[in-house]
Amino acid sequence: MTTTAAHQLPEQLPDLDWITDPLRVGRLSQDFAWFSPVLKRELAGKRAEIAVRPRSEDEIRQVVAACASAGIPITVRGSGTGNYGQCTPLHGGVILDLSAYNAFGWVRGGVGRAQAGIRLADFDAQAKPLGQELRWLPSTYRSATLGGLFGGGFGGAGSINHGPLAAPGNVLAVRAMSVEPDPQVIELRGAEAMRLHHTYGTNGIVLELEVALTPAIAWTECIASFDDFDAALEFADRFACAPGLEKKEVCFLAAPIPEYFTSLAEHLRAGCHAVLLLVAPHSEAGMREMAALHGGQISYRKTAEEVKAGNKTLVEYTWNHTTLHALKIDKNLTYIQSGFTPQRRIEQVKALQAALQGEVMMHLEFLRTKEGAPNCSGLQLIRYTTEERLNQIMQIHRDHGVQINNPHVYIVEDGKQNNLDPAVVATKQRFDPQGLLNPGKLRSWKAVQPVRQTA
Repeated sequence: MTTTAAHQLPEQLPDLDWITDPLRVGRLSQDFAWFSPVLKRELAGKRAEIAVRPRSEDEIRQVVAACASAGIPITVRGSGTGNYGQCTPLHGGVILDLSAYNAFGWVRGGVGRAQAGIRLADFDAQAKPLGQELRWLPSTYRSATLGGLFGGGFGGAGSINHGPLAAPGNVLAVRAMSVEPDPQVIELRGAEAMRLHHTYGTNGIVLELEVALTPAIAWTECIASFDDFDAALEFADRFACAPGLEKKEVCFLAAPIPEYFTSLAEHLRAGCHAVLLLVAPHSEAGMREMAALHGGQISYRKTAEEVKAGNKTLVEYTWNHTTLHALKIDKNLTYIQSGFTPQRRIEQVKALQAALQGEVMMHLEFLRTKEGAPNCSGLQLIRYTTEERLNQIMQIHRDHGVQINNPHVYIVEDGKQNNLDPAVVATKQRFDPQGLLNPGKLRSWKAVQPVRQTA
């Protein structure tokens, strides 16, 4: 669909930073959906007609008012570090790039506030001198924005202590703008704010976020290496659950995944299973003792000062950066996202390892659930052959009682296995009555209001 009106916007609003170059607009219409061969095919050729990079709330309001008046679709993006085509428009229109709307607000006690476009690394850099840091840090933290993490992310390093973003008490408030000819700005707090979480920007334009923080710690980074799969897994689980040993990240990587980390090759012997760790300095001795009891050895260690000086952190080998490092070596890989049953997690992991070894490589991130139970989430690497086999692998996980959050779909409900709170759709009615925000990504909306399109 071509929305001629979209190309007329720079004439209506000449003082804004418009992007019209087709190559740049094309890049801004993409994220890391190419991790999935399915999404790479299905989203090919989908793009906006024009992009804009507003610098203030007033500029955002001008764009939104003009688009709402003309019926032009809007797709909001941050840095484009998502993996599901969240910022790829299905119906053309305008990319609203909020990366320049990035001011840090404040830190008061254990709470911080900032504009949606702030990079997570910049937020942390502002908060740490005040004794605080973000509760969760995805592996993309250098470039990912706060609003982008809220709109399409899950958690990251730190989720082992505080659970995912969706856990009560992590995100305290959202300031959002409606898409109407006269846009309204509304502050949502608590559970109501979470109705805009992980909905790919379909429910409202998030302007600011208020989040709970945690006391900053100078984390020591270590890798524990093991020859035996079960021993490595049991160490990772035991250390993750140890209440007296303070940590921020526990990432389990079964062989041969560590071999994809070429820049860490000297620390990872061939065939080893690795556990990547961020541990508080006062807990390192206890961690080492526990690793030794399971037959592990610490093959890599850096203090916080050394990490900062070298500008290289193990966080960027965890979560979905693991997938990125592997894809640099083998383009025939992809991944899945899985959630284990807290009481059966180790049993399920071992059963799936036995059933799918050689085709599926186990990558686990240890965390707490929204309810607080210790658990692990999988970002398993898959040797991709066909879409049919990929679906079979996901079904095998379900048959073992493991939940799959499918990363090979771009519809909100499909990724959530159709478990969508009806209040999410009601929130879209409130903030996007014309259905102009990222149309086509929220299937439930179709039954309520068709997307208004202009030719």
